[in-house]
Amino acid sequence: QVQLVESGGGLVQPGGSLRLSCAASGFTFGRYAMSWYRQAPGLERVVVARIASIGGTTTYADFVKGRFTSSRDNLKNTVHLEMNNLTPEDTAVYICHAASVYANDLTYWGQGTQVTVSS
Repeated sequence: QVQLVESGGGLVQPGGSLRLSCAASGFTFGRYAMSWYRQAPGLERVVVARIASIGGTTTYADFVKGRFTSSRDNLKNTVHLEMNNLTPEDTAVYICHAASVYANDLTYWGQGTQVTVSS
């Protein structure tokens, strides 16, 4: 059974930091590119960061560059998103996503974790 379980969300003040984690199970983690998406109320789901299956090459959305860092641990089947200098505009549900590097239609989604940035 495939599972992507996010954790680490919560309420933080502007300028603060959070570290999200996504624990993966039920598939060969090292064969999947991992991404973080976010979805704010009334808005479309957008990609925040994508980290390659091997080598850890990561790309970021322009609106998080320099503030967010994603990493993965292929031994522990986890991916992290370190978020710094958070602003209220970062408030959203953050969702973990896995995409097979061998099959374009083989993807998985987590349930998401809420991040709220407010004073």
